[in-house]
Amino acid sequence: MTRLLLRTAVATALALGALGPARPALAVSSDGVHTVRVPDGDPHERSLAPRTTEPFSLLGITWDDPDEAMDGTAYVRTRARDSGAWSAWRPLETDVRMPETGPDRARTGVRGGTQPLWTGPSDGVQVRVSGERLPAGLRVELVDPDGGPDDAVHVVEPDVAGPGAPEPGVVPPAAGPLAPDRPAVTARSAWGADESLVKDPPTYTGDTKAMFVHHTAGTNDYACSESASIVRGVFLYHVRSNGWNDIGYHFLVDKCGTVFEGRAGGIDKPVLGAHAYGFNTDTSSVSVLGDYSATTANAAVRESVAKVAAWKLGLYGIDPTGTVVLTAGANNGKYKLGEKVTMHRISGHRDGYPTECPGQHLYDDLPQIRTLAGNAGKPTEPAPEETDPFAPDWFAPGASGR
Repeated sequence: MTRLLLRTAVATALALGALGPARPALAVSSDGVHTVRVPDGDPHERSLAPRTTEPFSLLGITWDDPDEAMDGTAYVRTRARDSGAWSAWRPLETDVRMPETGPDRARTGVRGGTQPLWTGPSDGVQVRVSGERLPAGLRVELVDPDGGPDDAVHVVEPDVAGPGAPEPGVVPPAAGPLAPDRPAVTARSAWGADESLVKDPPTYTGDTKAMFVHHTAGTNDYACSESASIVRGVFLYHVRSNGWNDIGYHFLVDKCGTVFEGRAGGIDKPVLGAHAYGFNTDTSSVSVLGDYSATTANAAVRESVAKVAAWKLGLYGIDPTGTVVLTAGANNGKYKLGEKVTMHRISGHRDGYPTECPGQHLYDDLPQIRTLAGNAGKPTEPAPEETDPFAPDWFAPGASGR
C-alpha cells in the first residue's frame, strides 16, 4: 500500500466538447483510496463534472451520516485507462446500511455509502445524484486495489490450513452429523488483505443460525484473474471509505466458483459481520462478485455457495434446507426492532432487508442452492456393479461351481 498522505488538487478539465469544464473539488488520497468531494448545490440534485483522476478500478459514493439512507439515485460513468473510452452511465445500489451493533458502528469516521462498483482500470469519472432527500457530505471514493500487495491467487486447500487456535472465550462448534467437508478457500493473505488496516479484534456472536446470500452488484464483466483485486477493492472500500473495521462479508465467491475468505477471525467461528442490517447477529454471509439482477448465475457459483453454506451451518449440526426464527436487531425498513421473523437457513439479503440483493436470478436459485447444500453432507451411493446376463449360472453368487 502507499503510505498515508493528504493533498489538495484541482481536477483537470477533460477535452470532451459539449461536456464542458470540470469544477474544482477537494481530492484526498489515503492507502489506495482517492476521494473527490461532490460539490454542494441543489438539495435534490448533485453532480461531479467529468474529470481526470488518480488511477482506480472500483468506486462508490459515501456521505457523512452513516444512519442516513440515500433517498434517490446515483449514476456514474468512468474512463478506461487504456483506451480512453468513456463507459455508459451505470447505477450504484444505494440500499446499504451500516451494522446495527458492534465495533463497526462505534468507530470514529464511519460513513454511509452505496455499494461499490468494479470498473476495471480507469482514470476519469463523472457523477450524477438526484432524489427527494440527498445526504450531506457526498464524495466519490476511487479505490486502487493494485496499489498494494500482489494480486496472485493461491487457493488454500482444506487439508493445508486447518482451524486456528480458539479465541479466548470462544468455544468452537462441534461438527454435527450433517457437517460436510470444508470447501477450498482462498485465504486473506493470498488475496492481499492489508491486516494493518484492521485496528480492532473480531467480535464473536452466538451460534451461526443462518446464512445470507448477497451479490456485490456492479458488473459481471470481469476476468476471474481479477477476482482477488475485486475482493481487495471491496475490503479497502469497506475499511477506508465506509470506515468499518474490516470487510463486511464472511465469504465471497467469484463467477468461476472460487471461494475467498472475507472477514477475519476464523471462518469456522461465529464472527460478527457487517452484511445484513438488523440481522448481523448469529448469521454468516456469502457474497457473489457481480450483478445477478439481469444475469443468471452459473453452476459453479451455485455449487460454491451451497458448499460454503452447508459446511458453515453443518458445523452446528444444522440442516441447510430448514428454517429458523431470527429476531430483528434494528428497525431496518422491513422489520421492527425485536420482531420475530421465520427465515430459511439459507436466505437472500432481501429476506431480511428492503433491497433487491442478491438480484432476482440469484434469489430464484436459492431453492436449488438449498437442495445442493442439503445433499453436500450425504454420502454418495456407490453405483451397482454391472453383471453379465449371458454368464453361466455357476458365476452367480452362491453357485457351487459345478
